[in-house]
Amino acid sequence: MPSLLLAAFPPELAGLAAAPPAGWVARTAGVGAVAAAVATARLVAELRPERVLFVGTCGAYDERLGVGAHLSAAEAVAVSSEELAGRAYRPEVERTRWPATSSLPLPAFPVAVPPAITVAVESARALAAIAPVEHLELTGVFAACHAAAVPVAGALAVANRVGPGAHAEWRANHERVSRALVEALAAAGVFG
Repeated sequence: MPSLLLAAFPPELAGLAAAPPAGWVARTAGVGAVAAAVATARLVAELRPERVLFVGTCGAYDERLGVGAHLSAAEAVAVSSEELAGRAYRPEVERTRWPATSSLPLPAFPVAVPPAITVAVESARALAAIAPVEHLELTGVFAACHAAAVPVAGALAVANRVGPGAHAEWRANHERVSRALVEALAAAGVFG
């Protein structure tokens, strides 16, 4: 059985879409948790992978992690600043946390997965109480893998600080930090 290497879109695969490591299949899952969940579920059913590794970029809420830092997702947490401010809530039965079920040789942190990119500084401060970084797809990928009982891990590289200038900073850094992350994973023997 192959292992499945996923990213939201091709640049985050850093060239591995065209030439994945031996024993791996590289695909994209789309942007956002819903698109990622659907694509991951479809790919897991189709390919029946031994494991899934999602790679991508994320935004840091505070100074715990700087641009270029690499991390492993200890868990993916569905959360919003509206919930934290008491202006929204989820039904008690809704699942909001999915732990990684496969380990990586990177520092592990929880990852917040809000429904949209955070731009307000006060929202970033609130979300920092949940996790040091945010990412848009990880809950979808982790939920689909949990449902199929397929081991899953997430490796992320910080591309920007969350806030009003995040998009410009992400555009300037995402390809570079994606390449560095894939190189670090390869050097650590993650791809076998």
